[in-house]
Amino acid sequence: MSKLLVYDLETTGKKHEENAIHQMSGMIIINGEEKQKFDFRIQPHPSAVISEEALAVSNVTVEQIMAYPANVLVQRQIVAMLGKYVNKYDKLDKFHLLGFNNVKFDGDFLRTFWSLCGDTYYGSWFWADSLDAMVLASDYLQDERAKLANFQLRTVAAYLGIPVDETKLHDAQYDIWLTYEIYKIVTHRKV
Repeated sequence: MSKLLVYDLETTGKKHEENAIHQMSGMIIINGEEKQKFDFRIQPHPSAVISEEALAVSNVTVEQIMAYPANVLVQRQIVAMLGKYVNKYDKLDKFHLLGFNNVKFDGDFLRTFWSLCGDTYYGSWFWADSLDAMVLASDYLQDERAKLANFQLRTVAAYLGIPVDETKLHDAQYDIWLTYEIYKIVTHRKV
């Protein structure tokens, strides 16, 4: 059984050791069927460094993100959602995480978030081998790579014929939609 958690994070900076997640959006896909969408707004942990530049990318303010629910409360909601689809006590029942350039960036932030919330069961929910739509697209487009000015999400999506709304980029909900559309194309999946 294929269980995908397509996700994207928006953060208060680029360093998972000092910055924090302020938005996590995604979709749960079971055997190619969308089961649930989610969009969590998360107050950064108290010691998080907050970069105004990073917030500007997401078009949010410090005041907005500090009014979001506490990270521990949101993490409990996420765990409750995951528990509808995965038995965390079954070592063979887990999600593959799927993102765009997620292996080092989003993956490290998500693991740190779990740890900061005092939850040691991260590995009970997710396989260690994440799927990265950027890496898969790199293989798919290797003969055409020189035609792309860069390999950012918007550039890859547009090159593959996916319409890109520039005003919605860097909203985690929109970015996961683009990621999943790229994934379907480069893996030849018809959903």
